[in-house]
Amino acid sequence: MADEKPLVLDVDGTFLKTDILYECFWAGLGQDPIATMKASLAHLRHPARLKRALCEITDLRTDLLPVHPEIGDLARQMAAEGREVVLASASDARIVSRIAADHGLSERVFASDGEINLKGAAKAGALVEAYGEEGFHYAGNDRSDKAIWDHADGVIMVGDLPRIEQSLLAAGREVAKYPGGWRWRDLLRALRPHQWVKNVLLFLPMLAAHDFSLHTFLLVLLGIVSFSAAASAIYIVNDLLDLEADRLHVKKRHRPFASGAVPIRAGMAAFVFLVAFALGIGAWLGGAFLLTLIAYMLLSLAYSLKLKRMRWVDIAVLATLYTLRVVAGAAASRVDASVFMLIFIFPVFFTLGAVKRMTELALAKDDARLPGRGYGRADRDDLLNMAGIGIAAALVIFFLYSFTDQARTLYPTRWLLWVALVPIAWWLIRMVRLGYLGRQDYDPIVFALSDKRGLGLIMLVLALMFYAAGLWQEWFAALFGG
Repeated sequence: MADEKPLVLDVDGTFLKTDILYECFWAGLGQDPIATMKASLAHLRHPARLKRALCEITDLRTDLLPVHPEIGDLARQMAAEGREVVLASASDARIVSRIAADHGLSERVFASDGEINLKGAAKAGALVEAYGEEGFHYAGNDRSDKAIWDHADGVIMVGDLPRIEQSLLAAGREVAKYPGGWRWRDLLRALRPHQWVKNVLLFLPMLAAHDFSLHTFLLVLLGIVSFSAAASAIYIVNDLLDLEADRLHVKKRHRPFASGAVPIRAGMAAFVFLVAFALGIGAWLGGAFLLTLIAYMLLSLAYSLKLKRMRWVDIAVLATLYTLRVVAGAAASRVDASVFMLIFIFPVFFTLGAVKRMTELALAKDDARLPGRGYGRADRDDLLNMAGIGIAAALVIFFLYSFTDQARTLYPTRWLLWVALVPIAWWLIRMVRLGYLGRQDYDPIVFALSDKRGLGLIMLVLALMFYAAGLWQEWFAALFGG
C-alpha cells in the first residue's frame, strides 16, 4: 500500500460485525414500536429515507456496536502511522459520523444522506471524486463492494466472495483477505436449545391424569417440539430487542447477536422459519393447542417489547407463560387439566419468577437498576416477600385440592398428599434461598432441572403422589405377576 493513500473502510459487516440499518430497526422497535413500523412501511422502497427516519427515531449507542477485531486493529495501526482512516457506508451519515468519533477515525465520512443511498456505484463515484482513480485503499465485505474495488488501489476483502476474488485476481489485483462470515453453531446457540428443557412442563397434565399411554406421550412430544420452536423464535426477538442491554451485561454481551457473531438478518430469517414450523405442528395438533401456542407467542412478544420492563407485572407474565405450557400439554394430550392444578402451578411459577429477578440482582455488579428491567438491589427484600406469598398460596391450594372429588378419585390414600407438602415446601424455600444468595443460574427452571438435590425433592414428591394414587402397587403387581 502506498503510505500517502487513505484507508477507506466499509462499516456494515466490515468495520462493524453488524448492520446499522437493522440495529436501528430493532432499537426503534424497543423504544417506539409504532413510529418504527410506520417509518419502515412508509419508506420501504427508499432505503436512504428509511435509514434517516430510523436514525431520527432511535437513540442508538454506537459506542457499544461490535467492531470486527482484525479490521479494528488495522484501522488503529494505519492511524498510528499517520494514514487517514475513513468510514464509507450506505448507512446514514449521522450515525456513521458518531462511529468515526467513537473510534478516533477521520471526521470525513462518506454515507447516505436521506436521499442518496451511498452503496455500490454511488459510493465508488463519491470516493473517486474525492481521492481520484486508485487514490485510496478500500475494505469491504459485500458483492456491491466490487464496484468500489474496481477503482481502488488496494483491495481488502472481509469474508469469502470467491467469484469476485477470482475476478479481481484475474485482473492482476492483489487481494488482502480477513476472516468474516458466521457459523451455524452460533445461530444454534442463539436458539438457546438448553432452554427447551423447560417444555417438559407439557408432560404435567399427562402425569396428573395418570395417562401413560404411548399415543398420549407422542402427542405431548410433538407439542414440546412445537413449543421449543416457538420459544426459540421468541428468544431471537428478545435478543434483538435487548442488544443494548445485553452489551452492557457482563455475560450476555457474548450472546450471538450482541457480539456480532451472527448477523441480525440471519436471526430474522430464523425467526420466520421457526414460527412457521411451530404453527404448522400446532395446527396439526388441533385448535385448542394452536390457540394456546398463539397466546403464548403473542404474550411473549408483548413481554419482550414492553412488559419485561414493568416491575411486578413482568413476574406475573413469566408465571403466565409457564402456566400456558401446562395448558398446552393438556391440549396436546387431550386430557382434562384440573383447574386446581393450574391454580397451583401459577403461584409456583410466580415464586420462580421472583427468584429469577433476585438472582439477577444478587449477581449484579452495582446498585444500578438492571439494564432493560425495572429492578434494583433495593427491591430484593420486596421480591423475597412476593416469593414467600407465592409459596404460601401454592401450599394452601395444593392442600385444598386434596379435598376435591378429583383428588378422592385419583388418590385413594389422600394423607400422602399432605405428606408431599413437606418436600414441596422444602424445594420452593430452597430455590428462594439460593436465588436470594445468587447461588443459582439466571433461569430458575433450567437450574432446577440440573440441581441434584432439588431433583431429589421433586422425585420424592412424585413418588408420594404415585403411591397415594396406588400406581406403585399396580406397577409392582404387573411386574411380578401378582
